[in-house]
Order: sequence, then C-alpha cells, then structure tokens
Amino acid sequence: MLIQKFKKQFFSALSDLYPETEILSFFNILIEFKLNLSRVDLALKPNLEFNNNELSFFENALSNLKQHIPIQYIIGETEFYGLTFKVNNTVLIPRPETEELVDWILEELKVESRKSKVNILDIGTGSGCIAISLAKNLPNAEVFAIDISSEAIKTAKLNAHINNVAVKFIEVDILTLNELPLKFDIIVSNPPYVRELEKEQMHKNVLANEPHQALFVKNEEPLLFYNKISDLAKSHLTANGSLYFEINQYLGTETVDLLKSKGFKNTELKKDLYQVDRMLKATLT
Repeated sequence: MLIQKFKKQFFSALSDLYPETEILSFFNILIEFKLNLSRVDLALKPNLEFNNNELSFFENALSNLKQHIPIQYIIGETEFYGLTFKVNNTVLIPRPETEELVDWILEELKVESRKSKVNILDIGTGSGCIAISLAKNLPNAEVFAIDISSEAIKTAKLNAHINNVAVKFIEVDILTLNELPLKFDIIVSNPPYVRELEKEQMHKNVLANEPHQALFVKNEEPLLFYNKISDLAKSHLTANGSLYFEINQYLGTETVDLLKSKGFKNTELKKDLYQVDRMLKATLT
C-alpha cells in the first residue's frame, strides 16, 4: 500500500478522537521510528509503499491509538533530556516538566562543581529518567535510585545500560525505609502526588495505561511521600545538601509549609513551562 494512501486512512480513523495536529505528530513519530524517514523524506518520495511487515506495524499502531494507548508505549520508547528511554506500562512516561527539574539541579550545581564528586539519590525513579540524565551530565557523580516496583527497576536498569551510565538501583518501598545507604549532596524525587479527586482532570490515555501506583495518593494524605522523604532527607543530606521535589501544582504552599515545619530553610518554589507551581528546592542550612 502507498504510504500516502494509508496516511489518509490513518487521519480518517483518528479524526474523532484526537486533534489533527496530534494525529500528524503520531504519524510522523511512527514513520521516523519504523522507517527512519523524516517528513521531508516522505514528501520527496510520494510513491513509497509499505511492505507487509511495515503495514502490519502501522495497522497495529492505529488500532492501539484508537484504544488511547500512548504513542510512547506503542513504540516502546521516548526522549528525555536528549536521551532515549525505553518505556512500558510499568513506568510513567517522562514529562517535559521533569526535564525542567533535572535542568534546575544541573544549573544549581554549576559547571565548576560538576568536576567534583557528588552523591545523588533519586526516590521513585520509574524509568530512571532523572537519575540517568543526572548521571550522564555529571560523570563524577555517584547516583543511587530507589523504586518499589521490580518491573520499573528492570526498565530503569535497561535504560542505564542504553545510555551508558552507572546507577545503583535499589528495590524498596520508601514508606517503610528508615535508613539510607549514605549521606547525599542531592536528594530528588518525583513521587506520586495526584489526588484521587483530580482523576477527572486527567486524559483517558493516562488513566487507562500508566501505572496508578506511580501517580495517585489518597485525598486525605496528599503529601504522604513528601512527609516521609523530607524526614529521611533531614538525617541523610550532607551539610550543604539540597532536597528537590516535583510537586502537585495545587499544593505548592502546603508542601513548602511542610518542609519549613521540619526545619528546612531557603525553600524555593518554581513554576514550570506551563506557569504553574511544579518544583521545589529546600536546604537545611
């Protein structure tokens, strides 16, 4: 079948489910992933045809998109901070806002300090996107990463291998942990923070496919993980160490107040690219 002919069918089949710009993005992502062709390549070669294997792949992808399965899960990978990460339905799909958190940490460390040894802990690592991105950009860092899910740890280890970095992964429930392996210069976490009451605001493809364990907290305990992690950080940060969080945009003030109540100082709340409260940094001195 001609690729251009299938493209028309692809758009028609998804037109009632997604905006046209998103459908075009899906198609281009699939073309580049499966055929290694850009939009320009395709435009210059209007008579290109799918072979049977390629057609089967695109038909399956179309069927999955109709079921609101995220494109990242369909192709099994995504890009984060310029790196390739394998993803599946046992890990969250990394978001652009989390890239901003990584960027903030790297900016704060400054170029000079990137040459010296630094110990980093990522709590709730999922795909490993934060830990691996930091390890890639801080060759002298010793990076540890914790997650409760054995399947997430397996995916994160694969991603560390793909991106040629060393990260020490630990499978453990952070809520049951009272001691960390050593003191850290940086502790960072993007923990579950979406309240059950906020589910109705979320896209269907997220609710139906991404792991709820990594997303949701009970309405009555929205800061459960922040409370536990900040307690651990109090006794496991180095003298000049910093705690970084990705946070619920609706609970910025509450999260700051929690950290202040535990003795953290110099709390800084930062907005993301959508201009909502999304990141928080705090120190003990």
